[in-house]
Amino acid sequence: MTGAPEPISETGRTALERELAELRTERDAVAAAVRGGDEEVGDRADQADELQRADQLDRLDDRITVVEARLREAAAAGAPSTESVGVGSTVTLRFADADEMTVRIGELAEELDPELVTADSPLGRVLLGRRAGETVEYEAPGGRTTALVLSIGGGEAA
Repeated sequence: MTGAPEPISETGRTALERELAELRTERDAVAAAVRGGDEEVGDRADQADELQRADQLDRLDDRITVVEARLREAAAAGAPSTESVGVGSTVTLRFADADEMTVRIGELAEELDPELVTADSPLGRVLLGRRAGETVEYEAPGGRTTALVLSIGGGEAA
């Protein structure tokens, strides 16, 4: 990403909020199992289960922290820039074969959105930080491709 707070679409926000709720529910269940296992020390298999649950708690806590931070960051981000490509930008491109296409740079892949390019895709990565008039080159499924950035709009944040 660009290092600055990145905007997020309502669809992306909803997906992250749903994930956060699921993570918290799973964490509560695992934490209850860990608390329930403190009563009596059993055999090695029980001890291994306890260690596995503790590792699972750590993993869940780490992901919860990341999702909460992303939601806070998005709240402070504001509209995407029209000066350079960032998450949330709408970008019009002209490819080497003269075809033009408008895409949205998003953080999360949303269902059935043919205009969405995720920021971590080959095209998304080379577009981040670019300005109108710049040419990008990236590895596409059909081989090396170039595209000219024709324009950058704020669009709906993705």
